[in-house]
Amino acid sequence: MSTINTVEQLPLGMWLREGANFENYFATANSQLLASLKNSDEQFVFLWGTESIGKTHLLQAACHVATAKGEGSVYLPMSEAEQFASEMLEGLEQMSLVAIDDVDAIAGDRDWETALFNLYNRIRDTGTGRLLVAANKSLPELGLVLPDLQSRLSWGLVYQVQAMSDDEKRLALKQRADSRGFELPDEVAHYLLRHYKRQTSALFELLERLDQQSLAEQRRLTIPFVKQIIETEE
Repeated sequence: MSTINTVEQLPLGMWLREGANFENYFATANSQLLASLKNSDEQFVFLWGTESIGKTHLLQAACHVATAKGEGSVYLPMSEAEQFASEMLEGLEQMSLVAIDDVDAIAGDRDWETALFNLYNRIRDTGTGRLLVAANKSLPELGLVLPDLQSRLSWGLVYQVQAMSDDEKRLALKQRADSRGFELPDEVAHYLLRHYKRQTSALFELLERLDQQSLAEQRRLTIPFVKQIIETEE
């Protein structure tokens, strides 16, 4: 597989969510991280934190910003790595921004680890691209088989993404609803936090479904309506 063909055949927007942007990311506990991601001078950034804590949102938001500037970017979740060969990473140093998510999914796979290690080196050698990497575990906990890859992952900024408190989640939900053009009453937000999944990604996905369903049925977001929607998922 040639370098040029690898880049041309990448599904650049395949996994990008349209609503993932920095403006709707509630950054109270992660304001320094957010500032660093917006700063294009940071060439290497490694994010880690528990699952569904907002890492994917941040990586995709960075890709959207690069695309808006007319710069080449790609987001690749390693949770989908089984669909591709490790050669997928060849030639990505041509991109202005490469965002590699779910690195823990390839930990222990020597072919993928070697491919990522080589990508780091090529991006360093070009001196122009940026590489954002995210994982659900810290570097010592990843279980990498290549010590040199762990060294590369610690080259730049390393951040632990902090979880939001319930009050921050409530405010984030209301902010996300505002950005979508509808009102989320406080009592409904509190109900979601008490009776639905705790992960922010799950809460945001539910919010999108509630918005779509309320429009389809021409109904306001009330607790009985929300309860009805949640029960249909069970």
